[in-house]
Amino acid sequence: MALRFSRLVWSGLAYGCIGLGTAGLVVPLLPTTPFLLVAAWAAPKGSPRLARWLWGHPRLGPTLHAWRDRRAIPRRAKRLALVLLVISWLMLWAGGAPPIVLVLTAVLFCTVAAFLLTRPDAAAIPITGAREVVE
Repeated sequence: MALRFSRLVWSGLAYGCIGLGTAGLVVPLLPTTPFLLVAAWAAPKGSPRLARWLWGHPRLGPTLHAWRDRRAIPRRAKRLALVLLVISWLMLWAGGAPPIVLVLTAVLFCTVAAFLLTRPDAAAIPITGAREVVE
């Protein structure tokens, strides 16, 4: 019974994250990639069938494989993330956030930007070989 409940929780998390990631395709400022990565992590624990679908999906699968195999991020996703970081900070500034908030968010956003910029571009790296989908 506990195993069934556990699988249900993992599957629910995976499906929920897929739903939020899908919504992020059309809703501005809602990120897609983090939800997709959480779904890819949770799916094998709850539903190997869902994991196979996710990893084999023609649109989502290549991004997941690039991250898993090379820690690569698509160039478009990097650009969008960087633009959203700048817009978010400017909104804080224009909204009159306290200086300490501006400084702390600037440090956080610069750290995130540095991380993104140090990741290889997913499109520039060929994914060779096929690893097992469910690990």
